[in-house]
Amino acid sequence: MPSTPTNVLDPSASLAKADELLAEGRPREAIDLLSAANRRARDTTVEQRLVQVRHTGFASIDRSPGREDWPPDTADLFPVGGHPPEVAGFDLTAEALGSGILRHGCLLVRGLVPRTKVAPLVEAIDKAMESYDAHCEGVPISETAPWFVPFEPDAGYSVRYGRQWVRDAGGAWMVDSPRALFELTETFQDVGVDRALTGYLGERPALSVKKCTLRRVSPDTSADWHQDGAFLGAGIRTVNVWLSLSHCGDDAPGLDVVPRRLDHIVETGTHGAQFDWSVGPELVEDVAADARVVRPIFEPGDALLFDDFFLHQTGVSPGMTHERYAIESWFFAPSTYPDDQIPILF
Repeated sequence: MPSTPTNVLDPSASLAKADELLAEGRPREAIDLLSAANRRARDTTVEQRLVQVRHTGFASIDRSPGREDWPPDTADLFPVGGHPPEVAGFDLTAEALGSGILRHGCLLVRGLVPRTKVAPLVEAIDKAMESYDAHCEGVPISETAPWFVPFEPDAGYSVRYGRQWVRDAGGAWMVDSPRALFELTETFQDVGVDRALTGYLGERPALSVKKCTLRRVSPDTSADWHQDGAFLGAGIRTVNVWLSLSHCGDDAPGLDVVPRRLDHIVETGTHGAQFDWSVGPELVEDVAADARVVRPIFEPGDALLFDDFFLHQTGVSPGMTHERYAIESWFFAPSTYPDDQIPILF
């Protein structure tokens, strides 16, 4: 008698094999296996396991520096200053990324994510936030998954009050939405973000639970100038992929930026600053000098890539009437991963 064919949509075998690979110290193979299974058929259990494998697996990867010297020596591919250098999405390379960040402070990538892939990410933001809020009202996790499943880190890490603080500010942690995290990682790999970041950093990066955020920003939000390096610590190697999912910068909050390279953390808490970690607007003008402050207009799928020294703030003005959808994703070289962040393999 012929054997009964196995149901290829049943993820149990993939889940079991992924556990074996993780136990053997092969987390990236486990991630690849589960990702392939989830591409065949979206599965809540697989997506939740992927989150945990991406986190737990960080402990077993090789964290040897990909580059002995940092920052890398880069040619200036964008000799005209005064505004963020731009490339099209298909021209994003490690060389363009390094030149943009290390010579001009940032790189603006037009059309990094195709419009066809923007809509699912916008939906993910709405559903993740709606599900988070529903859970706060008493809806069980069994009904909010896969859009909201509160992440529980391994021993030695703590999320403390960060989750609610981010939600109160109009955001939500990506890691709390297994479906959203899957959609983002798939999208970034499809458009080559992984290749550009790995080439620039010299090693495949890891995300941070605390610094990978879904954002839906209202026009009445507040703004403070800052460099993320002021609270990320020294000696790190990092890139933020700030992805706009809606038109913004004129009728919706965008980003105000200083389009020049800074190689240090400027003074905080002075010159009219609102907080001890923010940079006063009077000092921003001095730091910007001839570069001047600019507010780019972003279209859905455009992205701004920058590091921990980049001086920026949310760009808001009276008269704005629309919300801004965006995803902020900070990637770190594992060899210099910050002690107070919570790792997620990419």
